[in-house]
Amino acid sequence: MAEGERAESGGGPGPGRPPSPAELERAEALKTRANEFFKGKDYENAVKYYSSAIELNPTNAIYYGNRSLAYLRTECYGYALADATRAVELDKKYVKGYYRRAASNMALGKFKAALRDYETVVKVRPNDKDAKLKYQECHKIVKQKAFERAIASDEHKRSVVDSLDIESMTIEDEYSGPKLDGGKVTLAFMKELMQWYKEQKKLHRKCAYQILVQVKEVLAKLPTLVETTLKETEKVTVCGDTHGQYYDLLNIFELNGLPSESNPYIFNGDFVDRGSFSVEVILTLFGFKLLYPDHFHLLRGNHETDNMNQIYGFEGEVKAKYTAQMFALFSEVFEWLPLAQCINGKVLIMHGGLFSEDGVTLDDIRKIERNRQPPDSGPMCDLLWSDPQPQNGRSVSKRGVSCQFGPDVTKSFLERNRLDYIIRSHEVKPEGYEVAHDGKCVTVFSAPNYCDQMGNKGSYIHLRGSDLRPDFHQFTAVPHPNVKPMMYANTLLQLGMM
Repeated sequence: MAEGERAESGGGPGPGRPPSPAELERAEALKTRANEFFKGKDYENAVKYYSSAIELNPTNAIYYGNRSLAYLRTECYGYALADATRAVELDKKYVKGYYRRAASNMALGKFKAALRDYETVVKVRPNDKDAKLKYQECHKIVKQKAFERAIASDEHKRSVVDSLDIESMTIEDEYSGPKLDGGKVTLAFMKELMQWYKEQKKLHRKCAYQILVQVKEVLAKLPTLVETTLKETEKVTVCGDTHGQYYDLLNIFELNGLPSESNPYIFNGDFVDRGSFSVEVILTLFGFKLLYPDHFHLLRGNHETDNMNQIYGFEGEVKAKYTAQMFALFSEVFEWLPLAQCINGKVLIMHGGLFSEDGVTLDDIRKIERNRQPPDSGPMCDLLWSDPQPQNGRSVSKRGVSCQFGPDVTKSFLERNRLDYIIRSHEVKPEGYEVAHDGKCVTVFSAPNYCDQMGNKGSYIHLRGSDLRPDFHQFTAVPHPNVKPMMYANTLLQLGMM
């Protein structure tokens, strides 16, 4: 929307008064304008104009259904869910409303709730083949989930590592790709690996397993809150979400130099999902973690979790490129990723943000038992999921998980813990970064033109030991082979977002 331009609705009808014919006409015009923004992938303005249409005519289910889809596209699953629910309350036969609500629930990993909506559509439209397909697909997932839960509750959960015999895996003569040198990652191996991946070739499964087993051991020894010191003369590069955008990751290394002991990096979660080169991204990052364990840091994001991986593509990608067993091992490794990192006792870095409750200390973060799938609420959930908001206080999350926290929440957390500011990621920003909360809350996002459609820049931050002020470096997307984002994602989610 141009500076100063607003979706003028002129205020809605008063409480209890039905909209006038003129208001109905104006609402339709606003909806049409919103649809144009939506087609042009400007979801923010689409939401604004749908909202204005709703103000004028709050009983039109389609307006809520359309706004719900715009929210789905911008990952505001909590808002999408509320709109879809309102749509079906207004019109019980509005099939798209059920689809939208099912997609919102799928996106949040609530498969049973999604199944109920698909059931409803099948009843409303018994001859709709598409509805039947979606119902069967969702039913399959619910059954699979129940089966997985039954296995997991078997107390003596054995590690995949125990059932692997890596030594006896043979590397065939025709494989000409990178191999670990005496079972160890070297710089030469990493350079060869990056070139091999750039050519869209696959690392031998034996090497992939070697990396995973070794990195699990390294990560399991780390504390939940990693504390590092930067000397006066040193700098570190902080990167945000990379989401399986391998060619953009290579571009970061091209622009900013390969990781080394004198060029340390922190990658702030969400390495996988959505982008269809997630296996390449994560094995490259894990390789550098093994090469420079004290100078290359990885923190967990909300996408380093089973629920998200099942929906947004990583599980499908690992199964397509390797096996279900390897995905199970990735899942174990992700559970050991630290949740936060503190630099010089002054800058705290986490993927999502601050907490749903006041009074949380760095010591509380240190005490989190992180070796698990994140719970639905509490400090671990918040670190992975929360978002800042401009107004004071806290509010319900647009995502439907954790909360949104205001500048006052940030200020009191920083004072209590004698910190200067926080760096977080988790949200796509047009410029690749954003400074909020009077400079106390910095967002960094490193997946440019996210999902091949957002048109955003990416950025990374340099922090120097001498002053710890964030120094932002922006970059734009580079071309990648013609493999679409979300190619391995759950088909139901893809359908629900159409």
